[in-house]
Amino acid sequence: MQYGHIPGIDKPISRLVQGTLMVSSQDLDGAFALFDSILALGCTAFDTAHVYGQGDNERTVGRWVRERGIREQVVIIGKGAHHSQDRRRVTPFDISADIHDSLARFQFDYIDLYLLHRDDPAVPVGPIVEALNEHLRAGRIRAFGGSNWSVERIREANAYAAERGLAPFIASSPNFSLADQIQEPWPGCVTISGPAHAEARAWYAQQQLPLFTWSSLAGGFFSGRFSRENIGAAEGYFDTLAAQCYGSEANFQRLDRAAQLGAARGLSVPQVALAYVMSQPLDIYALVGSASADEFAANAAAADLPPLSSRPPPQSPPPQSPPPRSRLPPRPPPPASIAARSSSPPTSSSARPMSPTA
Repeated sequence: MQYGHIPGIDKPISRLVQGTLMVSSQDLDGAFALFDSILALGCTAFDTAHVYGQGDNERTVGRWVRERGIREQVVIIGKGAHHSQDRRRVTPFDISADIHDSLARFQFDYIDLYLLHRDDPAVPVGPIVEALNEHLRAGRIRAFGGSNWSVERIREANAYAAERGLAPFIASSPNFSLADQIQEPWPGCVTISGPAHAEARAWYAQQQLPLFTWSSLAGGFFSGRFSRENIGAAEGYFDTLAAQCYGSEANFQRLDRAAQLGAARGLSVPQVALAYVMSQPLDIYALVGSASADEFAANAAAADLPPLSSRPPPQSPPPQSPPPRSRLPPRPPPPASIAARSSSPPTSSSARPMSPTA
């Protein structure tokens, strides 16, 4: 496992960040077993959100951390100020309310990295930066940034902070994967994938602002289960979403190349897709939603690979690709001890779930 460091957080941060959307207090044994096994593999960072499970997510993660006595070993990423069905909630009032809610649910004194889950470009950045700095000075958060914030808004926020001697955004959490989104999965999402967002990636590369990228496997599109023949047969919330957002011919050509490269290098398609993300000249921490220790270990192996072009191919003939499927195979279920994912949308219709492997 590789690690990085962020100003304000005096702990090593694993380059793979485990998502926690799939756990709940209905199966504490399963949730704790999953987290224990992933922690043992070197993961130190866990992604949570105020909106996940109407607070149950944060209570479950907080209880695991407290019972294991590992608060100073793990980096907890919290997210708040997500829009509701009634209004946009990126205001100083909502930021403060969500931070206090989350701390009470976790039963922590502080959150390591706090990300604003959404943005509202109609709200001036000044009051937002001021509010976040207030919580930083009070010790409730150690660092902050934005999830689904555009480069332009982050640049504006950091210019405001610099002019007034305030702490800036030190992290961003956009979507980034080998696939190019053909439509946003939820309103207000920001991606830096694909040719149209090369300028954003260039800015991040120049600034080296840490990126906590979500949906690294394009919502499961690179899981190895999708093909041109079965994409129209997608069923269930997550598969349908992946088909709608990524099921283009250009992305299938990317999937073909990933399969060919994986066959030549002895890697799975998900490993090739994740290796692509991690090989960019960016300061990346990839969010993954591993449902088992084996799945996390496979992701970790891909994250630690050198650039694939520098690795010599195996001497044995590559395996043959499987024949195309006409029906989409079911998503592999998590272990019996892990609470099963629902086929319906998450609690908040615009909340960002983690895909099974990204």
